[in-house]
Amino acid sequence: MTLDEFKNSLHDIKPPVGISDLLKALWFEGKGDWESAHNIAQDIHTKDGSWIHAYLHRVEGDLGNASYWYSRANRKIPTVSIQEEWSDIAEELLSI
Repeated sequence: MTLDEFKNSLHDIKPPVGISDLLKALWFEGKGDWESAHNIAQDIHTKDGSWIHAYLHRVEGDLGNASYWYSRANRKIPTVSIQEEWSDIAEELLSI
């Protein structure tokens, strides 16, 4: 799946079949459903899961909590916009 296809899937009611939980969390946030995204992300105990968790807390505006999760993901707090980070995460996860 390409990044454009993933973005276009946000018009659908359900996430694309067969995508990882990481991408599902990102998909729900892209739909504006932060709670569903967070519920998924908090149960993914990997660096990528921590990255999405960090991003979600950045979206929420809780930069202290976001900072903790970025450190768990071994990433720096980004200086790009929220929308750019969403695309960056999606692009990286789609390439796995």
